[in-house]
Amino acid sequence: MAADAVAPDTAAHEAWSLMGRLFMDMRPRMLRVASEFGLSPPQLIALKTLDPAEPVPMSGLAQALQCDNSNVTGLVDGLAAQGLVERREAEHDRRVRMLVVTERGAAVRARLVEVMAQLPSELAALSAADQRALRDVLRRALG
Repeated sequence: MAADAVAPDTAAHEAWSLMGRLFMDMRPRMLRVASEFGLSPPQLIALKTLDPAEPVPMSGLAQALQCDNSNVTGLVDGLAAQGLVERREAEHDRRVRMLVVTERGAAVRARLVEVMAQLPSELAALSAADQRALRDVLRRALG
């Protein structure tokens, strides 16, 4: 069998392994960006997940982050301490706490999204054709 004629199962496993390696190789970048914004990585992800135009219950953030509601409390405490989010009573139920991204939080989030969207050098180094092929394969994989 030729070197590039890898059995599909083996190729899929290698692709999966390479995606994992790419993700792990990007971890220092995420840690650096989080640090630049004075956030922990989970706070960065939480703020990036929140939509400044849509208040969300704390349980909604927990669901979006796929974590337990109790884990969100500490994340929100940190974001609130920096003035990035506020907890407000829900209009429909005073027991429910809604998370609202503050004006400062929206500005920080916008800048954060901009920085995180910058293409890593490893992907920028690929040819335009390879970038399109990678995009197309990932689109198909994600449905």
